[in-house]
Amino acid sequence: MEQLIQALASAAQTAAGVTGEQLGVSLPSLFEQPEDSAVGDLALPCFRLAKALRKSPAVIAADLAETIVLPDGVARAEAVNGYLNFFVDPAYYAGRVGAILQNPDFGTRHQGAGKTMVIDYSSPNIAKRFHVGHLGTTVIGNAIKNLHAFCGYRCVGINYLGDWGTQFGKLIVAYKKWSSADRVAERGIEELVDIYVRFSDESEKEPSLNDEARAAFAELERGNEEYLAIWRYFKEISLREYMKTYELLGIEFDSFDGESFFTDKMPAIVEELREKGLLVQDDGAWIVDLAPYGMPPALILKRDGSTLYPTRDIAAAVWRKKEYDFDKCIYVTSAGQSLHFAQWFKVVELMGYDWADRLVHVPYGTMSVGGEKLASRTGNVILLDDLFAEAISKAEAIMEEKNASLPNRHETAVAVGTGAVIFNALSGSRIKDTNFTWENALSFDGNTGPYVQYTYARASSVLRRAACPDADAAAGYVPAPDETALIKTLLRFPARVDAALCEYEPSIISRYVLDVCAAYNVFYHNCPILRSSGAEQAFRLRLTAAARQIIGKSLDLLTIRRTEEI
Repeated sequence: MEQLIQALASAAQTAAGVTGEQLGVSLPSLFEQPEDSAVGDLALPCFRLAKALRKSPAVIAADLAETIVLPDGVARAEAVNGYLNFFVDPAYYAGRVGAILQNPDFGTRHQGAGKTMVIDYSSPNIAKRFHVGHLGTTVIGNAIKNLHAFCGYRCVGINYLGDWGTQFGKLIVAYKKWSSADRVAERGIEELVDIYVRFSDESEKEPSLNDEARAAFAELERGNEEYLAIWRYFKEISLREYMKTYELLGIEFDSFDGESFFTDKMPAIVEELREKGLLVQDDGAWIVDLAPYGMPPALILKRDGSTLYPTRDIAAAVWRKKEYDFDKCIYVTSAGQSLHFAQWFKVVELMGYDWADRLVHVPYGTMSVGGEKLASRTGNVILLDDLFAEAISKAEAIMEEKNASLPNRHETAVAVGTGAVIFNALSGSRIKDTNFTWENALSFDGNTGPYVQYTYARASSVLRRAACPDADAAAGYVPAPDETALIKTLLRFPARVDAALCEYEPSIISRYVLDVCAAYNVFYHNCPILRSSGAEQAFRLRLTAAARQIIGKSLDLLTIRRTEEI
């Protein structure tokens, strides 16, 4: 549709006798697609032309309807209340099916060709279990990475593990007081979680434990070999656990360099801040004053000389720029960290780095369970292992009931179960706060991941039973209204990809693919495919192949597996 819009815009400018400079806007950007196709397939609002032409929008639309030379593919134009509405020839839509099938990359404008995007996401704190609170950053981040890769970016996925900080002082103290190597070897990450919770409980009764923890972390930072060995052991156990979830989801990272990787790089950052006159002392700590920018100070060093999150994040950004020379560096975290990112982004700018504006924070809403905030310390979490196991079990039970002879049933249940959870997490605006319920997370009914996977399987089944013919076999066929409606929906894919990319919003794709599935299923029920013949059947098979292609690519972008059979 973009080529047609460009042609119409050029024709409208010629007929109106104006230039883009006179209008102060790109004319193609003004075009709209009416929701009701009865009023037209494309519309040009003439309100922005009124000032340049010194006429009312209604008069402009009426004049253009009389004088515009319509490009090939447009049947007629009508003026209605200041809008110039265009009706596209159904034969034009028929030709677009071939354009989709001939281009495996249909949907991308290759915006990122020659550019590098670094994305920091998932990033759990080691020694803690994966829970539903980690689901957002993990699936949103991977979908954003997929979108950028599809659009031509070289993508570097970084799992910036939370493997440094005072919490590890707490764990070391707890381990030495209440645990042992044998207990950790036997129970794994569960033992680490339990002793962390116990430390939180005990420190409320005995606050001096917090002083011990701070001292232990300071020793860790100074290179205490005993503490480093304990810390490495905790990290190894944690990563082994996390990789199970990443493998289940089909998510891969290029780097697992966590906060600890930047320990030896932070002194140089502190010194640079000092040399540039940005570091000032405040009550024994060292800060960057951000009051002139309407923000609290960025704390760089605590009174005991240990580092904080801003110090490590700044060091990481500087290193990543040198290592990857990124065109943008994206951070996918909870909206609760928005101030933190605004602060250290500003510090990077004040340091004089001209790439500070390429740092992007992508926030997402908080998740609660039963209306209460997730917290490992109190045990108010839903573990991802449990969630996915329940989803897969439910999917397998449904398949056993409806299609007991399905080959590779368990593998398909894994795809459908994980797809249900991922789609649920990506179905709404990422910034929206959510309250976790098992019912919603495991839903297989309505506008869900399994519905999309089922529609993909339906299209695959049709094409298995009759091979998709070449374009010549469908030549001359004029699409019926339900076929045209499906083609129009498929042609929106490039615009939806572009919007999702620009807004860092995977839900644009999840909502779009539901529209595609709805349009395909209407077409499937109203337009017989295998019971038709000749050019009609050839066209409908090609349209099915085009719909399958776009549904499949949408699933890929969302990190949901394609299902050939369900």
